[in-house]
Amino acid sequence: MKNLTTSLKSGNWRSLLACFLYFDTGFTVWVLYGPLAPFISKDIAMTAAQQGFLVAVPVLAAAILRVTLGNLYQSTDGRRVALMGVVLSSIPTIVLPLLPGVPSYSLMLVLGVFLGMGGASFSVALPMAGSTYAPKVQGLVLGLAAAGNIGAVLDGFLFPHLAEAFGWKVSTAAALPLLAITAIALYAWAADAGEKTGSTLRALTSFAVTLVGLVVLVLAVHGGVFGTGRTGVLMLPVIGALLAIAVLPKRYRAVLGERDTWVIMLIYSITFGGFVGMSSYVTLLLTTLYQMPKIEAGLFMALLAFLGAIVRPFGGYVADRVTGVRALLVLLAVIAAADFTFAIWMPPVAGGIVLLICLYIAFGLGNGSTFQLVPQRWKGKTGLLSGIVGAAGGIGGFYLPVIMGIAKESTGSYQMGFATFGVLATCAFGLLVALRSQWLRWAAPAMAFGSAQGGVAISTVHATE
Repeated sequence: MKNLTTSLKSGNWRSLLACFLYFDTGFTVWVLYGPLAPFISKDIAMTAAQQGFLVAVPVLAAAILRVTLGNLYQSTDGRRVALMGVVLSSIPTIVLPLLPGVPSYSLMLVLGVFLGMGGASFSVALPMAGSTYAPKVQGLVLGLAAAGNIGAVLDGFLFPHLAEAFGWKVSTAAALPLLAITAIALYAWAADAGEKTGSTLRALTSFAVTLVGLVVLVLAVHGGVFGTGRTGVLMLPVIGALLAIAVLPKRYRAVLGERDTWVIMLIYSITFGGFVGMSSYVTLLLTTLYQMPKIEAGLFMALLAFLGAIVRPFGGYVADRVTGVRALLVLLAVIAAADFTFAIWMPPVAGGIVLLICLYIAFGLGNGSTFQLVPQRWKGKTGLLSGIVGAAGGIGGFYLPVIMGIAKESTGSYQMGFATFGVLATCAFGLLVALRSQWLRWAAPAMAFGSAQGGVAISTVHATE
C-alpha cells in the first residue's frame, strides 16, 4: 500500500483522477443506447437489423474518432482536447430530454455519432494521465486510468430504472451531472506534460472532417446511398476508416503496411470488440432470446461489464508471466468454443448466462493480454499503435451488434451471428499459432530460448482502455 501511495505521489495524482473521470463518464455515455434499446424500440419502429445498427453507431464512431482525436492530442494541450470531448459527447443528453415528441431514427443515428465521442476519450485520457509520471510506474498509472471501462456498469444499473420511471428520453439527462463533474475536474486538475508535434490547426481540421464525415456517412448508409439492405451497413466501417486514414499524417499510415499490425488488430477486434459490442447488444439479446424483463437485463448487462472490466488488469499480469502470445492462444480458443456452443446449442437461460460470463471473462483477460504485446513489438510507437489497435477494437464492436441483428432478422435466430464470430476467433487463433515462434522472439526472448541468467524481467506498459 505504501509503494502504491508513493508511486501515485511521484506524479500529478489529481490529473490522473481527472483522466479517470473523463474516461469513466465517457464510457458511460458511449454505450448509453445499449441498456435503453428495449425502451427506444417501443417508441421508434425498428427492425432487428436497425436496432443492431442503432446501438452499433456509437461504437463505430468512437473507433474512427479515436484516431483523429489522438492525432489532435499529439499537437495541442490535452486538457483542452478533453474538455472539447466532454462538450461534444454531452449533446445527445441535452437534445433528447428537450425534444417534444418521439425523435426520428435518423436523428438517433446522428446523436449516436456524438455519443461515440465518449469512447474516443481513450486516445486522450490515457496518454495525458501518464504524461506526468516516470516510465517505471506507467503500467500502474495507465491501468488506473483505464479502470474507466467500469463506466459501462453504471449504464446497466442506472438508466433502465430511470427509463422505467421517467421515460427513456428524460433518463439520458442523468449523464449530465456526471459530465459536468468531469469537466470541472479536468479544468481544475488536468495537466498535460506530453511532447507536442505537428500543426494544431491541421489536426483540428482532420478531426472536424472526420466527425462531420461520419455523420454524413451514417445518414447516407441509412438512406441507401451505398446500397439497400445490409451492404451499406457492412461497408460503413471500411469507408469511415479510409476517411480517417486519408486525413492523417503519413507517420500513422506506415505501420499499416506491417503484417503483425493487422494480426494484432484482428485479435483486439475480437477481445475488446466482443466486450464493447456485446455490452451494447446484450440487453436486446436477453430480452428477445429469453424474454428477460428490461430492468433485469440491464442489471445483468452491468454485471457482465463489471466482470470484463475488472479482470482486464489480471490479463496483463498473467501475460507478463507467460507472454501475451501464450495467454491469447488459450483465450481465443475459449472465445471460439463459447461462440460455437451458443451457435450449435442455443442454450436455455441458465446455460446462456454461463456462456456469456465465460465470454466476458475471456474478453477482459484478452484485452489485457493483447496490450502486453504492443510495447514489445512496436517500441517507441506504443501511443500510435494504441490508437490504431483501439480503433480496430471499436470496429469489431460495431460489427457484433450489426451482425447479430442481421442474423436475427434473416433467420429468426442468433445462431448464425454466434457462428460468424466463432469463425473469426478460430481464424485469429490459427494465425497466432502460425506466428507463435516468431512472436515469442520479440514478446519474451528469455521464455522462447532461455537465458544464461535464467530469464530476464520484461517491463511492459499496459495501455488498457
